[in-house]
Amino acid sequence: MAGLAVLIFSLAVLLPGLHSDPYTRATLQLPGDAGNGGRLFRLNCAGCHGLAAQGLVGPNLHGVVQRKNDRQLIQQVVSGRTPPMPRFQPDPQTMADLLAFLHSLP
Repeated sequence: MAGLAVLIFSLAVLLPGLHSDPYTRATLQLPGDAGNGGRLFRLNCAGCHGLAAQGLVGPNLHGVVQRKNDRQLIQQVVSGRTPPMPRFQPDPQTMADLLAFLHSLP
């Protein structure tokens, strides 16, 4: 019975990753550069999230990596599902850099 529980738990954890889209998989395989991500953020995101990511029209992003995992953050950025957030799909390295920047926020 314990083996079945481990199998079910493993499938619940592993299957979402197996079905992620190629863009997300490619992004998550790359090391990000927080400095480049910060520049990207200031150019494209600071107008809504604030220069210090403190939130303006968009939410405060400090601690966002404790609230959302990297897959969720990527999907948030590329989907534009929560207006007024625009759809934005940078190349995978640029997205990895943006993730590194978000991880650098206190």
